[in-house]
Amino acid sequence: MSEHRYGERYKEPVFVRTQLAIRLHALLERHFPERRVFLRSDSDTRFIRLKSESQLIAFLGASAIVAWAIIATAILVMDSIGSGNFREQAKRDQRTYEARLNALEDERDKRAEEALAAQNRFNSALEQISVMQTQLLASETRRRELETGIGVIQSTLRRTMGERDSARDEAEALALVMEGADGAPVPGQNAASNDDGALDFLTAALAETAQQRDEIERNAQDALLHADEMAARIQLLEDQNDQIFRQLEEAMTISVEPLDKMFRAAGLNTDNLLDTVRRGYSGQGGPLMPLSFSTRGEDPSPDALRANRILGQMDRLNLYRIAATRAPFAMPVKNSFRYTSGFGMRWGRMHSGTDFAAPHGTPIYSTADGVVTHAGWQSGYGRLVKIQHEFGIETRYAHMSKIRVKKGQRVSRGQQIGDMGNTGRSTGTHLHYEVRVGGKAVNPMIYIKAAKNVF
Repeated sequence: MSEHRYGERYKEPVFVRTQLAIRLHALLERHFPERRVFLRSDSDTRFIRLKSESQLIAFLGASAIVAWAIIATAILVMDSIGSGNFREQAKRDQRTYEARLNALEDERDKRAEEALAAQNRFNSALEQISVMQTQLLASETRRRELETGIGVIQSTLRRTMGERDSARDEAEALALVMEGADGAPVPGQNAASNDDGALDFLTAALAETAQQRDEIERNAQDALLHADEMAARIQLLEDQNDQIFRQLEEAMTISVEPLDKMFRAAGLNTDNLLDTVRRGYSGQGGPLMPLSFSTRGEDPSPDALRANRILGQMDRLNLYRIAATRAPFAMPVKNSFRYTSGFGMRWGRMHSGTDFAAPHGTPIYSTADGVVTHAGWQSGYGRLVKIQHEFGIETRYAHMSKIRVKKGQRVSRGQQIGDMGNTGRSTGTHLHYEVRVGGKAVNPMIYIKAAKNVF
């Protein structure tokens, strides 16, 4: 009894599995009935039996292949559509970027024209200042001559008036003598003769004295008229001098203030800068000496003080003019170009300069007077030129295709030093331009923007 139950307990799972397999087979038979594929030859006929399970496996494999093909096709279609959208967006971005570059180029050209006009105005102001200074010195010379002439006229007038008073005194004395002669007794004929001679003498003396008096009065009147005329001319000269002074002061204000702002915007100490330039004079373009209109040790007149203030401003303008050629305020590229990379962090690294892109071989110019300290190949920079300027400033010009200067050569502002290229660690033809102060890189656009409204 126990053995029978033991056997049934172990046969029951087998029976359940068999029933399940039968049902699955029946289900498969319903959808995938067993099929036979006959293969007939000339002498024999054979067949291949396709079970339901084999058909299911084949169906699942075919379904998987079809699904994979559908998904792959959908992915390719979506990728193609997305790529088309990306290309259109890239083209739109490129057109926008090119339009912006064109606008920047137009703005730069306008600024260049304004800078050229400002330079012309600056040169015209310098020429006008030179003419005005010549006129000022000539007017001061004429004024001194007029002052000397007035002094001579006043001295002559005083001498003439003294002579006139003396003549009057003599005339009065002669009149008294004549009155005394008329009242004296006449002792004889000899006395009468003597009186007639004395009377003739006195008459002649009085006539001469009257003539001298009239001449003295005429000279005095002429001297007074001449003095009034000289005073009017002096007043006219003073008015002209005042007008010249005002024009000079306005010209100095217009010329000096933009330069002062330019150097301050570049972060330079103007007092130290001017002292450095003043110490470096070599005989030309030196400081203007103050005027001195008095040789007697007197305090200078208001006009002299005013003229000296103007000369001080002219000296400051001259110093600024010299300093402007020694600091890198010019553009390294004069042809058409576009900015590609600015100063600052780029791709996680510090970009120490500004990049200017232009065609291969575009001329590159020195931005200030200086001495070439390096002209050759340097890793990363490619063909590189370094120029040492005044005030501890150094400029660098990298990735050149050709170098046109040598180490130790002195160059001037605006002198061509090389051609634009693509040497060194570079992704395209451009100029990498650096400005270093005391060995530390600073943004070159500080100097370029500072000089935008001046040069």
